[in-house]
Amino acid sequence: MPTNTPAALVNDIRDIKPPLEISDGFAWWVWALAAVAVLAGLWLYFFLRRRTMPPAPPAVPPHTRALLRLKEALNQIGQPEPFCVLVSSTIRIYLEERFNFRAPERTTEEFLRELQETNLLAGGQKSSLGRFLESCDLVKFARYEPAASELQDLHQSAVKLVEETTPPENDGIQDPSSSTTS
Repeated sequence: MPTNTPAALVNDIRDIKPPLEISDGFAWWVWALAAVAVLAGLWLYFFLRRRTMPPAPPAVPPHTRALLRLKEALNQIGQPEPFCVLVSSTIRIYLEERFNFRAPERTTEEFLRELQETNLLAGGQKSSLGRFLESCDLVKFARYEPAASELQDLHQSAVKLVEETTPPENDGIQDPSSSTTS
């Protein structure tokens, strides 16, 4: 009967371990070539996939998106508050995208104060925008019920602002094929 005393465990004879196999360099080369083949296959897959993917559609300019949203806003002209929310947010988002001016995060007073310190818009545009936003705020926050003609005027002033601030098509770059030679 074996005993579990420390002296008995020390004198316990263990079996011989089997010999370790020393691999030659050939196995290492097989694994390295397999890894290179997998990486080459992945690279080829992504390269061909990128070449066969259709190009991304051109980005829609901010003024085009704004005019489309303003056109959609006409569907809500019978509901003054949702109409004014949509029209004023469209103009604020347009100004942010067009001029990188943080309009949506600010109150109307903060926005107009900071706008006065910039040269992003002309003086008449700034005052028109101020009247527009204040009229929208009356509807949104003071529960003012404007007539349909007032809502049409708000919509027209928003469209006018977008059209006036739309950048020129070629941004001042003249097409060489359209130049005349003398």
